[in-house]
Amino acid sequence: MEPLNALVALTNFVIIPATAYGSQLALGALGVTLIYGILRFSNFAHGDTMALGTTAVILTTWGLQSAGINFGPLPTALLALPVGIAVCALLLLGTDRLVYRFYRAKKAVPVIFVIASLGVMFVYNGLTRFIIGPEDQRFADGERFLVSARGFREATGLDEALVIRTTQAITVVVAVIVVAILFWFLNRTRTGKSMRAYSDNEDLALLSGINPEKVVAYTWLIVAALATIAGTLYGLDKSFRPFTYFQLLLPIFAAAIVGGLGSPLGAIAGGFVIAFAEVTITYPLKAVLGYALPDGWEPDGLVQLLSTDYKFAVSFVILLIVLLFRPTGLFAGKSV
Repeated sequence: MEPLNALVALTNFVIIPATAYGSQLALGALGVTLIYGILRFSNFAHGDTMALGTTAVILTTWGLQSAGINFGPLPTALLALPVGIAVCALLLLGTDRLVYRFYRAKKAVPVIFVIASLGVMFVYNGLTRFIIGPEDQRFADGERFLVSARGFREATGLDEALVIRTTQAITVVVAVIVVAILFWFLNRTRTGKSMRAYSDNEDLALLSGINPEKVVAYTWLIVAALATIAGTLYGLDKSFRPFTYFQLLLPIFAAAIVGGLGSPLGAIAGGFVIAFAEVTITYPLKAVLGYALPDGWEPDGLVQLLSTDYKFAVSFVILLIVLLFRPTGLFAGKSV
């Protein structure tokens, strides 16, 4: 029974949280890599774009809840997602018209777009705090657990309990659906093929009659959907605080670069690499080793390589290693 308890403990505290977190990072990294691959700049406002989209979802969720509307055992926020995506899309399209279009017309170098995105980031961050405040906001409702500790122990007789929160299961399911739709859109639709052609060779795409402004608009619409969904899933799984989304920018960019900037498949792989690295390195393995090792070999300490306070440092180190030794990433994306 002890090996089974060790496996359950590892699954409960490492595999399940890392899978949910990796799904959230993958969706965020997909937005970053689409902007880099199609619009050709690194968007440092992406984390705060997620925060603003999630803010719209939270406000809509509270409105639905006050009206007595819910989604049964599922979070009401899922009903509010379309509103949040629409608000985020309008915000991004407006920002593109007011800021980025000017620099595209001037054919500015990518670093100018990066600097502009930093300014947009601060504006978005201030706007989010002004609208919803800087404190934690919890908006999850419905059933809390898909698998409860008591039910698992009663069913298996094990000492360790497997707990699966509803938000974790929803995160993985929604991420799979969103990724499937995105890849179908990019590979099967005429608009998606135009976006890929524009990404591969802008001059040839223009000669083929592809409208660049339409490609840009569709890119921002997709990014709005990805950012809002990723931000909402992260907020449901943990909690919502505007500054947290600013901090998420580091692991999201690390995921995109590790996988290969410009590669959607790489963004997904990079998200899970970063998530599993962060969770595994910062989780105290004492309980798992206590079950797995023979009697008398149990460790006295926590067996924790790094404190959870240094979680984002793991992303930073991985990012540095990739930039030094393989700047094109795992899937040979565009060199940073």
